[in-house]
This record gives sequence, structure tokens and C-alpha cells, in this order.
Amino acid sequence: MERRKVNKIKEQETPLLENGEVNVISTTFNLKSDRANIALLFFLYTLQGIPLGLSAAIPMILQNRGVSYKQQAEFSFVNWPFSLKLLWAPIVDSMFSYRFGRRKTWLIPTQYLIGAFMLLLSSYVDIWLGDNNTSPNIGVLTLLFFSLNFLAATQDIAVDGWALTMLKKRNVGHASTCNSVGQTTGFFLSYVLFMALESPSFCNSYLKSVPNDKGIVSLSGFLVFWGWVFIATTTIVAVLKKETEIKDSDHEIVPERDLKTAYTSLLEILKLKPVQILVVILLTCKVGFSATDSVMTLKLVEAGIPKEKLGLMAVPLIPLQIALPLVISKYTTGPRPMDLFVKAIPFRLLFGFVAAFLVWVTPTIVPDALAGLPFMYYALLLICYALHQICVYCMFVSIMAFFARISDPKVGGTYMTLLNTLSNLGGNWPATVALWLVDPLTWKECAGGAEHANNFCRDSLEQELCQSKGGKCTTVLDGYYVETLICAVVGFIWLAWARSKIKKIQSYTDADWKLSKRGR
Repeated sequence: MERRKVNKIKEQETPLLENGEVNVISTTFNLKSDRANIALLFFLYTLQGIPLGLSAAIPMILQNRGVSYKQQAEFSFVNWPFSLKLLWAPIVDSMFSYRFGRRKTWLIPTQYLIGAFMLLLSSYVDIWLGDNNTSPNIGVLTLLFFSLNFLAATQDIAVDGWALTMLKKRNVGHASTCNSVGQTTGFFLSYVLFMALESPSFCNSYLKSVPNDKGIVSLSGFLVFWGWVFIATTTIVAVLKKETEIKDSDHEIVPERDLKTAYTSLLEILKLKPVQILVVILLTCKVGFSATDSVMTLKLVEAGIPKEKLGLMAVPLIPLQIALPLVISKYTTGPRPMDLFVKAIPFRLLFGFVAAFLVWVTPTIVPDALAGLPFMYYALLLICYALHQICVYCMFVSIMAFFARISDPKVGGTYMTLLNTLSNLGGNWPATVALWLVDPLTWKECAGGAEHANNFCRDSLEQELCQSKGGKCTTVLDGYYVETLICAVVGFIWLAWARSKIKKIQSYTDADWKLSKRGR
């Protein structure tokens, strides 16, 4: 009789019609009990997107202050904590207070620290960004925003692990939707909205009756606001939200207090054959997009497009960005969510050439950009960004749904963090390399000056020598175009290799992805 009851529960967890399709009415009913939890996850992921958006806004500010692409590559290390969090994820997963809650033990103090760090950073960030008379202090900015993202990554570990136990098993796939929509919302608030409100030209045109040379908000003021938001909302979550621990088949709480056991579990996960194949895929899948994702926007700013106009380009895409994860999730809840991942890759690779064309044609439009982007250029840019977002979200939602499906909930925090860390690292290391290579791959010559030892402008010394002779360094071949071609070739070669590998990892059963009892 007990066995019949268990079978009945399993049938309710995956409501199907006779033809095998998902019962939408039953699924909607199952969500009712998890609506509050889904809302909380969405909010926590939104907070997580705030530091990410600020880290994306700083390079746009630096690009207007004449920093080199090698310096941009140096600052790009601020995104690496999300690729290194695997190193301390077992600590977060293992050391906790039963009384306070396994995930809240880390979530609450971490978010308090983020708020306090933002308040401290607000007092000095304008000085370190430099002005017309001083250069930006890239080293200090990198260290400080790296520290901020370190805290955000720790918050991510706790939230990812909590998502597996906060939601019922039948609804756990919706965690990826909370992740994507929440991070997008936070990113928009701290990237697009901040750059618009910080821009004097935007505020003078649309928000101020008396124009002046400052925007409505400054970076320091923005940090103060979000610092207090983190502190206030964290207090509410700490007081009102109780945490329920995951239980095994015998209804006993499964602890992971032993730190050694947690790291052993991590090694056991990496020993799984399906995980080893997935590791290689995650670390290499984004090489083909690295030039477009990391360099294109900076090149448009360099060409003269105001950064706030590029940021505001995301506003018309907000409905699309919110709807995409919801629509895509319908196609990623089955047993083969990675099929959509593979289908999106060729389109994203081809977009690299479209992006290169936009960068190439922009200098001919720049004189008009200060007064307002021409409608045709704006429409073309908007369409391209929309198509790119569709490809990005198809890949992101499908891979997150796959992670949620294969992760062993008994070591949920460690498992999910491992997979997310590898995915982030697979995007960050190609981006840093792509930024660093722009200058070495760019060919510049000295034109219009007196004769000197050579006509090259390969470094700052040769550029100063050219200018001292009355010349001007002109770009003969931009390294960005060279990178775009190389990345596309590498990307299509990778796709030819990876198709069969992705098909293979989707053919493994749930048992193949889970640790043995000894490994746990």
C-alpha cells in the first residue's frame, strides 16, 4: 500500500496526457504552492544582477576616458569570481547553522556585506575613475569590483543550492527561469538605467527642465542607494523566510557539515564520465563568440556612439528579454533541453560578421550620432541586438534547465555551482583573451609626420614619437576584425566536433549523473 502511494505521488509530479504531452492545467495548479518561493528566488537573483550590471557599466565609462584594450582586459578579471566560486562552494555547502538555515547561514551575512561594501565604495569610486586631469586607477578598480563580485558569487552559491530545496521537485525547472529573468532585471537596473540617469545629455534631453553638465545620479550615489536596498531587504528575508532542509527517501535530513566530505563530493562529481564530457563542452563552447561579446560594444563607443544610447538600446528589448525565458522554457523542460542549445550556435556565430559590419559602418554615421542616431541605423542595431538576445537566451535557458535536471539534490549546492562555474569560466577566459589581443592584432601606421626610424605605432612610445614629429597614428587593420574571422572559424570547427558529444551526454540516465552513496 505504501508503494502504491509513492507511485501516485510520482505520477502527480510529472502530469502527462495520454499522448505524452505535459498537462498544462495540472502544471499550472502545481505552481500555486510555489508562487511565493518563485517570487523570492526572482528577487534574490535580481539582487545578484546589480553588481554584474555595475561591472558591465564601468568599462563603458573607462572607454570614454581613453584606456587601452589591454587595460580593459585587466578590468575584465572582475567577472572571474563567478568562474572561481567552485573553490569555496563546498565550504558554503558544508558549513552552516541548522538553527539559522543551511543556505541562510551564508546568504544573509553575504548580502549584508555587499550592502556595506557598496556604501564604502561609494566614497572613493569617483576618485579612482579619474577625470580630465587624472587617469583611471585600473588596478584599484579591478581589485574593488573583483571583491564585490566575490561576494555576489558567494550569494549565487547559496541561492542556487536553495533553489533545489525551496521549490518542489516538479517545479525545480523554473529555477532557471527565475535565474535568467531575475539577473536580467538586476542587470538592467544597474547597467541600462544607471548609464541613462548618469548621462548629462540624456537627462538634459528628457528629464531636466534646466540643462547642466551632470546627470541625475552619480556612480557614488547609485552605490549608496543599492547599498541600503541590500541591507534593508536582507533583514526582511532573514526575519520572515524560514528554510526547509532537503530530505532523503527515509525522510531524514541529509547534512554536509564535513568539509572534507564536501570536497570529496566535488571530486566524485568530476570523476563521473558524463560530467567530464560536459566540462570540456562548457569550457570551449563560447570561444567562437568571444570577440563579438566582449569587444563589439566597446568598439561602438570608440567610434563615437554615446554609451547611454547603447545602454538604452536594451529598453525596447525588455519585453523580449522577459518573455524569452518563459517561452523558451517550454522547449527545455523535456529530456533533451540541449537540442535548442545546439540549434542556436550557428546563428550566434554568423552574428559575429553582422556585428563586425555594424562596427565598420558606424564611423560614417558618427557625425549624426551626437544629435540622434539615424532611424535606419537605430532600427538595424535594434534588430541585430534582438536576434542576438534570442540566440543567447536559447543557449542560456537550455543549459540551465539541463543543469537543474542532472544535478544530484543531495549535493545540490556543490553540483549546481560546479556546472555554473564551468559555464561562466567558459565565457570569461575567452573574453579576457579577446580584449587583450585587440591591440596586438591591430596594425597602425604613422601618417603625415616627418621621417623617423619607422612608420609604426605599435606601442605608446612609437605613438608619442609619431605625434612629436607632427604625424598621426592611423589604423590600417583593426584587430577586432581579425578576431571576428578567427573566432568564427574556430566556432564552426567546435560545433562539428561537439554535436555528437552533446547528443551523447543527453542520452545518459539520471543515475549516471548522480553520486554513489559513498561519494555523497
